[in-house]
Amino acid sequence: MQRARVSGSVSPIIIVGSGFAGLAMAIRLKQAGIHDFILFEQAGRVGGTWRDNHYPGAACDVESHLYSFSFEPNPRWTRSFAPQAEILDYLEACARKYGLLPHIRLNTEVRRATFDERAGVWRVETSDGGTTMARVVVSACGGLNRPALPDIPGLGAFGGKTFHSARWDEHANLDGKTVAVIGTGASAIQIVPALAPKVGRLHLFQRTPPWILPKQDRAITPRERQWFARVPLLQRVARLRQYWWHELFALGFVAEPRVMKLAERLARMYLAKSVPDPVLREKLTPRYTMGCKRVLLSNDYYPALLRSNVELVTDPIEAIEAEGVRTSDGGFREVDTLILATGFQAAEAVAPFEIRGRGGRDLNDAWRDGPEAYLGTTIAGFPNLFLIVGPNVGLGHSSMVFMIESQAAYVMSCIEAMRARRWKFVDVRPEAQAEENRKLQARFPRTVWSTGCVSWYQTRSGKNTTLWPGFTFEYRLRTRRFDPAPYEVVPMA
Repeated sequence: MQRARVSGSVSPIIIVGSGFAGLAMAIRLKQAGIHDFILFEQAGRVGGTWRDNHYPGAACDVESHLYSFSFEPNPRWTRSFAPQAEILDYLEACARKYGLLPHIRLNTEVRRATFDERAGVWRVETSDGGTTMARVVVSACGGLNRPALPDIPGLGAFGGKTFHSARWDEHANLDGKTVAVIGTGASAIQIVPALAPKVGRLHLFQRTPPWILPKQDRAITPRERQWFARVPLLQRVARLRQYWWHELFALGFVAEPRVMKLAERLARMYLAKSVPDPVLREKLTPRYTMGCKRVLLSNDYYPALLRSNVELVTDPIEAIEAEGVRTSDGGFREVDTLILATGFQAAEAVAPFEIRGRGGRDLNDAWRDGPEAYLGTTIAGFPNLFLIVGPNVGLGHSSMVFMIESQAAYVMSCIEAMRARRWKFVDVRPEAQAEENRKLQARFPRTVWSTGCVSWYQTRSGKNTTLWPGFTFEYRLRTRRFDPAPYEVVPMA
């Protein structure tokens, strides 16, 4: 994976990003016999989310067999829910196996992409000073790549170490230190149990308690791994079982939110069993419908909160000062290190880099009222630009890898049609995009995400621009084949 300056060169296809999305697209191209593409990666190694999120305790909350490519099962998973390092190893192994390394340009950030309508090509400028002309650009930058920093007065005034969970400071020695963790979302419930035995004191600042269910995690024995390697059908059956179990669970998300009351009862029982202290248990009890915010899985979060060196703080943070955190009740806690486990900017999406489509229109201008795309993949006015994990493709109940593969197949189908029929470019019609999103937004009032809570799934105006409001198999059917009817198709001259 050598860095290369490609000034003035031409490549029919450019992929931006090398996480699950970028690698899935690149592998589909390889499998179709298309080798003339470049994959730009701004970091020094592939991996996307699983390269960036390497905090202590990082692991997946979807089962290993399901959270992997359907065409590349991994019999070597050591746990039911894979830890971060194994997922990163898996992605790097896929890049090697499918011959992607010669196509990848590491440490090369895409700065700008501009569409030349007359020529029907994108002009892509990169951080190494190079410019590449491409017929197709696939943005595979993902939806969880921009850390969200809390709007707390004085945050920049803190005198100790401060870092976000997705930008973990490997050089920070936390042993015996007093640490503050702000946030109680998916990363925090993994970080807190990992840090609690090591630090001297841990203050966990909670705004809203999450719904938590036990994580059915266990070690996969060497004998099981041998059987998966020898009889691949066993792993396919395990994956299929996991897939349909998640789709069954989706009933409470997208069809009938009242179904979630049963899951809430199980979560309350788990909380009562795990936390005997009624005062602490009350602080940890959510007051919103399960599923409205992300449902979390953990076996060690509640036990970590029972440790004598861990404090759950529910009073709002008033300000960060040079030596610690001040809360609204007047309390002040001196800390050495401040960890921001505050998630990502997802709903208020902006272009991952400067993108200018037909007529020089900036994508950020097009998304001023909230991001939207056709099937989360194409955007009116931006021909031959495809998004993987675009607006309203996220999930609250299953594996994003399934959705990524669906989108990659859709893009591949379009590329094949463009080549076979000699199209210069395709551009989804504004009215088709608007109608698709009107229907999509009309489904949300029936889902669990419209039951009254505020989450990172929504924009500040309350619009859900993040999630797919249906079953994943429905999305797979919608994207199984490229249909040119909603598109303006411009042929080669």
